[in-house]
Amino acid sequence: MATALDTGLTGNRALVTGGARGIGLAIATALAGEGVHLAIADLDPDPEALAGLDRISSGVVAIRADVGVEAEAVRMVKEAEAGLGGIDLFVSNAGAAWHEPVTRITGEAFYRTLNTNLAGCVWGARETARRMTARRQGAMLIVGSTVRFCPAYREGAYRAAKTGLKAYMETLALELAPFGIRVNMLTPGHYPTRINAGLTEEKAQRLRREIPLRRFGSTDELGPAALFLLSNRLSSYITGAELVVDGGLALRALAMHSEDEIVGWNSE
Repeated sequence: MATALDTGLTGNRALVTGGARGIGLAIATALAGEGVHLAIADLDPDPEALAGLDRISSGVVAIRADVGVEAEAVRMVKEAEAGLGGIDLFVSNAGAAWHEPVTRITGEAFYRTLNTNLAGCVWGARETARRMTARRQGAMLIVGSTVRFCPAYREGAYRAAKTGLKAYMETLALELAPFGIRVNMLTPGHYPTRINAGLTEEKAQRLRREIPLRRFGSTDELGPAALFLLSNRLSSYITGAELVVDGGLALRALAMHSEDEIVGWNSE
């Protein structure tokens, strides 16, 4: 019989950005299940999602904030600290994309994409790091994207932001390590979230064909990975690392062969 691992996270206090839906909500739910006290920051918090988290981990602090605006990110961290009594864990998950082809990229869409995905992490990490360094402990988790590995049409700004996020994560890990603070990245593949809404069934089938496991991920599959990277008990010697949870999407072999050929080569 499998035995649940003790993450040692009980009683920790976590700030999760974009935590009221999608991947952020899945990570927050996993943390709540471990007895972590939560501050959920979101541009548009879903009351139903917050109520669900509150039933698992009583006293969830809800914060409405646009993380891409520096002043709002500063306020967000202050409110989280006041509501929780401190911050032990920071999950930078808030993300959004405004897709445009390269010949039609607008300043508004470009900067909104960079501000939400990259600057939002920079401001939030800066503010939480100031508090964590003073206590010489803490852990951060930054949510990336496999768009870094697989260029996609009309996603120039989004890919630039997520590529920058990986580089920034590594610098964070380097500079915060002397204070006992670990920083890692969790990189999802394709999951059915709001950012992927509007995908036609034809395109969905085509995309599944590109994923070696031949299916999209379920957001609850990201929870255990997040717990692992945030737990000092389970990953005390891991920092500056990236855990890719994408069903093999980043491998993305050239589409030269039929499904029957691929399956046949490895069948008896």
